[in-house]
Amino acid sequence: MQNEQSSINEKAWNCSPYEAWLSRYGTPAEAAERIKADPLARLSGLYEHLGSVEGRKAVNLLGSHGSKAVALALLGAQVTVVDIASENARYAGELAEAAGVSVRYLVSDVTQLPEEELDGSYDMAFMEFGILHYFTDLTPLMNTVYRLLHPGGRLVLQDFHPFTTKLISSKGTRHTTRKHKVTGDYFDEGLTEVEVPYLKFLPEDKQEDLPKTLLRRWTLGEIVTSCAQAGLVIRLLLEEPNKSSDVYDKGIPKTFTLVADRP
Repeated sequence: MQNEQSSINEKAWNCSPYEAWLSRYGTPAEAAERIKADPLARLSGLYEHLGSVEGRKAVNLLGSHGSKAVALALLGAQVTVVDIASENARYAGELAEAAGVSVRYLVSDVTQLPEEELDGSYDMAFMEFGILHYFTDLTPLMNTVYRLLHPGGRLVLQDFHPFTTKLISSKGTRHTTRKHKVTGDYFDEGLTEVEVPYLKFLPEDKQEDLPKTLLRRWTLGEIVTSCAQAGLVIRLLLEEPNKSSDVYDKGIPKTFTLVADRP
């Protein structure tokens, strides 16, 4: 099932993401200037959990267009990105070049990395926002993370809270009256077909017939358990509210951060 899901998602993510990133972030040169002006801002809440990155080796799993990797490289880290989309690699490579840093990019399914890559040489691994649902089994992913890290190495995972991704449906915007309803099944283990996240950045004529992605949404318990069963020691599980000024989301968990170390 994982191979089937990966094949479907690889096809979807290799259609037009480069064009979408141009629309969303501008040219790599333009995006690089913004990141260079304040790399810490681009890393947002990630940096406080990673600690000092200068001279350290980091891997960004499913790192997409590479903006976080470039920000880390600007702060002195040696960064590798692993992602399944060659168009993401193209944008990330041009972004790194424009920023004047070196970022190593591996176009690969994370769970299919060659053995020589799983050498336990990384100080830190991080994944963020909309990552875990691309896997039908979290065990191979977490085992890969364990093997990438050296003893004492750290995983930082930031993602959308399952409460909102699995249970809540919303109508309206922050400029109107937003309403939330509990419409989902928190314990649903099925796969869901959805549009690729970058679709909204493409012109309408490019949105037609774009392949869809296939997602498996996880509960918080499943995520924590998979991490622990891989042998990682969980140091922090932080559930976070919406950080915008949208009062209609007050009291609803929107994201979470999990920090775990390889013993």
